[in-house]
Amino acid sequence: MFKKIAVAYNESPEAERALTSGIQLANTLGAELSTITVSTPLPAYTAFVTASGPSLSHVLMSDHENSYGVLERKASDIAQSQGLQIRCHVIEGHEVATIVSFLRSQGTDLLIIGLHQRDLYLARLWSTVYGLAQEAPCSVLGVH
Repeated sequence: MFKKIAVAYNESPEAERALTSGIQLANTLGAELSTITVSTPLPAYTAFVTASGPSLSHVLMSDHENSYGVLERKASDIAQSQGLQIRCHVIEGHEVATIVSFLRSQGTDLLIIGLHQRDLYLARLWSTVYGLAQEAPCSVLGVH
């Protein structure tokens, strides 16, 4: 049924629950599992740091990049503890467009995303999860 599964993954508890579900499902189905993390740019205020010392901007950028490496290792470790090898991808760009492009290029059958609890119905209409549910070229599984 599902041969290629992708999990939208970041540092949130919702994404970790989605990863755990993805691992269980991939193990059950004998499917390939990948994570995709969208790299966000450094906040605008970091320009002030560059003004105070050019070497500080390199430190901030290095720490930023290292945080994605830590996230990838955590996902790999979680999967390995369940007997599964995964591929981790960190890609720059707008969240929805980048993930949709990744899904198309990889021929992904299923996207698993963690669902955030929101109080306002209208807030959901502008969320990344809603955008992915509308644009994804494959089935989408939301995990609480």
